[in-house]
Amino acid sequence: MNADTVSPRVCFIQFSRAPVPGRVKTRLLPSLSPQQACDLHCELTQWTAAQLVNCGLGEVELSVAGGLDFPLFESCRQRGVSRLSRQRGKDLGERMFHALHERLAHFDCVILVGSDCPSIDADYLRQAIVALEDAPVVLGPALDGGYVLIGARCVKESMFRNIPWGTERVLACTRVALRRAGLAFTELNALADIDRPEDMHLWLAISQGVGANASK
Repeated sequence: MNADTVSPRVCFIQFSRAPVPGRVKTRLLPSLSPQQACDLHCELTQWTAAQLVNCGLGEVELSVAGGLDFPLFESCRQRGVSRLSRQRGKDLGERMFHALHERLAHFDCVILVGSDCPSIDADYLRQAIVALEDAPVVLGPALDGGYVLIGARCVKESMFRNIPWGTERVLACTRVALRRAGLAFTELNALADIDRPEDMHLWLAISQGVGANASK
């Protein structure tokens, strides 16, 4: 994006879930207790909201599966999240399609992220926006075969159909679906998300690093 380019109107949508022990971060059980896994979910949700708000690149919406009446979501609003909404759809694909499609009626591009990837930062988000200048869709791959980010200037329902959500085939199947839908796409560098016990070291390194820097 050069100095003569008009910045697009961007909306960031963060997906999260109601913080109910035993229903979030279940792949971390039994390495963590249900309450510990829920606490981690809350930490990651707040971290991601702060990253999106602090990048200053667009409006931030938090879209929730489950009820909105939890202190976690009010905390995110206090961090600068401008809008809370409920996810709508029978599966993850439908929920992502509806979220992207609805906000694209009001913004030039919409970028959706989960609450599981603490490595997403302002530079990564900026790369996603720039990528959307050349392609209608951008993907941020996850190291486990899914993706941590999807951004779009336009969407089709078919790009989210017949995807084996929660498996290592999500990204590969999404590529196929995008090609069948006739939508060109760009991919960013792959990042790790925090889904399994072996991923915990990444979050500990990031969170402890921030704490160490704050104390200097």
